[in-house]
Amino acid sequence: MRGVSPQTSYLADRIDAVLPQTQCRRCGYEGCRPYAEAIAAGAPINRCPPGADIVVAKLAAITGRPAIALDAECGTPGPLLVARIDEAACIGCTLCIDACPVDAIVGAAKRMHTVLAALCTGCELCVAPCPVDCITMVASGRAWGVEDARTAGERYRVRNGRIAAKAAEASIKKTPEDAERAKRQAVVAAALARARSRRSAASMRPK
Repeated sequence: MRGVSPQTSYLADRIDAVLPQTQCRRCGYEGCRPYAEAIAAGAPINRCPPGADIVVAKLAAITGRPAIALDAECGTPGPLLVARIDEAACIGCTLCIDACPVDAIVGAAKRMHTVLAALCTGCELCVAPCPVDCITMVASGRAWGVEDARTAGERYRVRNGRIAAKAAEASIKKTPEDAERAKRQAVVAAALARARSRRSAASMRPK
Protein backbone atom coordinates (compact mmCIF):
# COMPACT_ATOMS: atom_id res chain seq x y z
CA MET A 1 0.00 0.00 0.00
CA ARG A 2 1.38 3.37 -1.00
CA GLY A 3 1.03 6.47 1.13
CA VAL A 4 -0.12 4.63 4.27
CA SER A 5 1.49 3.93 7.61
CA PRO A 6 3.30 0.65 8.30
CA GLN A 7 0.62 -0.12 10.89
CA THR A 8 -2.17 0.18 8.32
CA SER A 9 -0.22 -1.92 5.82
CA TYR A 10 0.35 -4.59 8.48
CA LEU A 11 -3.34 -4.55 9.34
CA ALA A 12 -4.22 -5.03 5.65
CA ASP A 13 -1.88 -8.03 5.54
CA ARG A 14 -3.62 -9.63 8.52
CA ILE A 15 -7.04 -8.97 7.02
CA ASP A 16 -6.04 -10.33 3.62
CA ALA A 17 -4.78 -13.51 5.29
CA VAL A 18 -8.29 -14.42 6.53
CA LEU A 19 -10.22 -13.50 3.38
CA PRO A 20 -11.15 -16.49 1.17
CA GLN A 21 -9.20 -15.24 -1.88
CA THR A 22 -12.02 -16.11 -4.27
CA GLN A 23 -11.50 -12.69 -5.95
CA CYS A 24 -15.23 -12.57 -6.72
CA ARG A 25 -15.60 -8.77 -6.33
CA ARG A 26 -18.97 -9.15 -4.62
CA CYS A 27 -17.60 -6.89 -1.90
CA GLY A 28 -17.44 -4.08 -4.45
CA TYR A 29 -13.65 -4.09 -4.74
CA GLU A 30 -11.35 -5.52 -7.41
CA GLY A 31 -10.30 -8.50 -5.35
CA CYS A 32 -9.58 -9.69 -1.82
CA ARG A 33 -6.41 -7.63 -1.37
CA PRO A 34 -8.06 -4.35 -2.40
CA TYR A 35 -10.92 -5.14 -0.02
CA ALA A 36 -8.42 -5.88 2.76
CA GLU A 37 -6.78 -2.50 2.18
CA ALA A 38 -10.18 -0.82 2.20
CA ILE A 39 -11.10 -2.46 5.52
CA ALA A 40 -7.80 -1.35 7.00
CA ALA A 41 -8.76 2.17 5.94
CA GLY A 42 -12.22 1.90 7.53
CA ALA A 43 -14.50 0.06 5.07
CA PRO A 44 -17.19 -2.29 6.47
CA ILE A 45 -16.11 -5.80 7.45
CA ASN A 46 -19.34 -7.52 6.38
CA ARG A 47 -19.11 -7.53 2.57
CA CYS A 48 -17.68 -11.01 1.87
CA PRO A 49 -20.39 -13.59 1.01
CA PRO A 50 -17.92 -16.44 0.36
CA GLY A 51 -16.40 -15.90 3.80
CA ALA A 52 -19.82 -15.54 5.44
CA ASP A 53 -20.20 -15.03 9.19
CA ILE A 54 -16.98 -16.91 9.98
CA VAL A 55 -14.85 -14.36 8.13
CA VAL A 56 -16.85 -11.46 9.55
CA ALA A 57 -16.07 -12.77 13.04
CA LYS A 58 -12.37 -13.06 12.22
CA LEU A 59 -12.31 -9.56 10.75
CA ALA A 60 -14.06 -8.23 13.85
CA ALA A 61 -11.37 -9.80 16.04
CA ILE A 62 -8.57 -8.37 13.91
CA THR A 63 -9.98 -4.86 13.61
CA GLY A 64 -11.52 -4.59 17.07
CA ARG A 65 -14.91 -3.79 15.59
CA PRO A 66 -18.22 -5.48 16.46
CA ALA A 67 -19.25 -8.49 14.39
CA ILE A 68 -22.28 -7.54 12.31
CA ALA A 69 -24.59 -9.35 9.92
CA LEU A 70 -23.42 -9.98 6.38
CA ASP A 71 -24.47 -7.21 3.99
CA ALA A 72 -27.21 -8.83 1.89
CA GLU A 73 -26.56 -6.39 -0.95
CA CYS A 74 -23.29 -8.21 -1.61
CA GLY A 75 -24.98 -11.58 -2.01
CA THR A 76 -25.61 -14.58 0.18
CA PRO A 77 -23.32 -17.44 1.26
CA GLY A 78 -23.73 -20.80 -0.39
CA PRO A 79 -21.94 -23.99 -1.41
CA LEU A 80 -18.86 -23.73 -3.58
CA LEU A 81 -19.73 -23.58 -7.28
CA VAL A 82 -17.28 -23.95 -10.14
CA ALA A 83 -17.50 -22.85 -13.75
CA ARG A 84 -18.12 -25.39 -16.48
CA ILE A 85 -17.72 -24.67 -20.19
CA ASP A 86 -19.87 -26.39 -22.78
CA GLU A 87 -16.89 -27.23 -24.92
CA ALA A 88 -19.03 -28.05 -27.96
CA ALA A 89 -20.46 -24.53 -27.91
CA CYS A 90 -17.21 -22.71 -27.06
CA ILE A 91 -15.99 -20.47 -29.92
CA GLY A 92 -12.54 -19.82 -28.48
CA CYS A 93 -12.98 -16.08 -27.98
CA THR A 94 -10.67 -16.02 -24.87
CA LEU A 95 -12.89 -13.51 -23.05
CA CYS A 96 -13.39 -15.92 -20.16
CA ILE A 97 -9.65 -16.47 -19.94
CA ASP A 98 -9.10 -12.72 -19.69
CA ALA A 99 -11.80 -12.47 -16.99
CA CYS A 100 -10.57 -15.29 -14.73
CA PRO A 101 -8.67 -13.73 -11.80
CA VAL A 102 -6.69 -16.89 -10.99
CA ASP A 103 -5.86 -18.34 -14.44
CA ALA A 104 -8.17 -21.33 -13.91
CA ILE A 105 -9.27 -21.43 -17.58
CA VAL A 106 -6.99 -22.77 -20.29
CA GLY A 107 -7.26 -22.55 -24.05
CA ALA A 108 -6.21 -20.38 -26.97
CA ALA A 109 -7.83 -18.07 -29.50
CA LYS A 110 -10.27 -19.98 -31.73
CA ARG A 111 -9.59 -23.13 -29.72
CA MET A 112 -11.76 -24.88 -27.17
CA HIS A 113 -11.42 -23.62 -23.59
CA THR A 114 -11.79 -25.64 -20.42
CA VAL A 115 -11.96 -24.86 -16.70
CA LEU A 116 -9.50 -26.39 -14.25
CA ALA A 117 -12.13 -27.19 -11.63
CA ALA A 118 -9.59 -27.72 -8.84
CA LEU A 119 -8.40 -24.12 -9.28
CA CYS A 120 -11.75 -22.42 -9.94
CA THR A 121 -12.79 -20.10 -7.09
CA GLY A 122 -16.45 -19.91 -8.16
CA CYS A 123 -16.18 -16.15 -8.65
CA GLU A 124 -18.51 -16.24 -11.71
CA LEU A 125 -16.54 -13.46 -13.42
CA CYS A 126 -16.19 -15.58 -16.55
CA VAL A 127 -19.94 -16.03 -17.04
CA ALA A 128 -21.00 -12.53 -18.13
CA PRO A 129 -18.33 -11.98 -20.83
CA CYS A 130 -19.14 -15.22 -22.69
CA PRO A 131 -20.84 -14.17 -25.96
CA VAL A 132 -22.45 -17.58 -26.52
CA ASP A 133 -23.56 -18.29 -22.93
CA CYS A 134 -21.68 -21.57 -22.81
CA ILE A 135 -20.49 -21.19 -19.19
CA THR A 136 -22.57 -22.37 -16.26
CA MET A 137 -21.87 -22.61 -12.54
CA VAL A 138 -22.25 -26.10 -11.08
CA ALA A 139 -21.87 -27.57 -7.60
CA SER A 140 -18.28 -28.49 -6.84
CA GLY A 141 -19.16 -31.14 -4.29
CA ARG A 142 -16.52 -29.87 -1.86
CA ALA A 143 -15.83 -27.06 0.56
CA TRP A 144 -13.39 -24.18 -0.02
CA GLY A 145 -10.46 -24.67 2.34
CA VAL A 146 -7.38 -22.89 3.64
CA GLU A 147 -5.12 -24.45 1.02
CA ASP A 148 -7.55 -23.41 -1.73
CA ALA A 149 -7.35 -19.82 -0.46
CA ARG A 150 -3.57 -19.91 -0.33
CA THR A 151 -3.29 -21.25 -3.88
CA ALA A 152 -5.87 -18.82 -5.25
CA GLY A 153 -4.20 -15.86 -3.58
CA GLU A 154 -0.84 -16.79 -5.05
CA ARG A 155 -2.26 -17.31 -8.55
CA TYR A 156 -4.07 -13.96 -8.28
CA ARG A 157 -0.82 -12.19 -7.39
CA VAL A 158 1.11 -13.93 -10.18
CA ARG A 159 -1.56 -13.04 -12.74
CA ASN A 160 -1.63 -9.40 -11.63
CA GLY A 161 2.13 -9.25 -11.81
CA ARG A 162 2.08 -10.63 -15.34
CA ILE A 163 -0.58 -8.12 -16.42
CA ALA A 164 1.37 -5.24 -14.88
CA ALA A 165 4.54 -6.34 -16.66
CA LYS A 166 2.73 -6.54 -20.00
CA ALA A 167 1.20 -3.11 -19.43
CA ALA A 168 4.64 -1.66 -18.74
CA GLU A 169 6.02 -3.30 -21.87
CA ALA A 170 3.07 -2.08 -23.93
CA SER A 171 3.68 1.47 -22.78
CA ILE A 172 7.09 1.25 -24.38
CA LYS A 173 6.13 -0.57 -27.54
CA LYS A 174 2.59 -1.28 -28.61
CA THR A 175 1.80 -4.02 -31.10
CA PRO A 176 -1.45 -4.98 -32.88
CA GLU A 177 -1.72 -7.94 -30.51
CA ASP A 178 -1.52 -5.63 -27.48
CA ALA A 179 -4.20 -3.41 -28.94
CA GLU A 180 -6.49 -6.39 -29.56
CA ARG A 181 -5.97 -7.68 -26.00
CA ALA A 182 -6.73 -4.22 -24.60
CA LYS A 183 -9.92 -4.20 -26.66
CA ARG A 184 -10.93 -7.61 -25.30
CA GLN A 185 -10.20 -6.51 -21.74
CA ALA A 186 -12.37 -3.44 -22.25
CA VAL A 187 -15.19 -5.72 -23.42
CA VAL A 188 -14.72 -7.87 -20.29
CA ALA A 189 -14.78 -4.79 -18.03
CA ALA A 190 -17.98 -3.54 -19.65
CA ALA A 191 -19.63 -6.96 -19.33
CA LEU A 192 -18.66 -7.21 -15.66
CA ALA A 193 -20.06 -3.75 -15.02
CA ARG A 194 -23.36 -4.80 -16.61
CA ALA A 195 -23.42 -7.98 -14.53
CA ARG A 196 -22.80 -6.05 -11.31
CA SER A 197 -25.56 -3.63 -12.27
CA ARG A 198 -28.00 -6.51 -12.89
CA ARG A 199 -27.04 -8.16 -9.59
CA SER A 200 -27.53 -4.88 -7.73
CA ALA A 201 -30.92 -4.33 -9.38
CA ALA A 202 -32.01 -7.89 -8.57
CA SER A 203 -31.08 -7.48 -4.91
CA MET A 204 -33.26 -4.38 -4.66
CA ARG A 205 -36.42 -6.05 -6.02
CA PRO A 206 -39.14 -6.72 -3.45
CA LYS A 207 -39.30 -10.36 -2.41
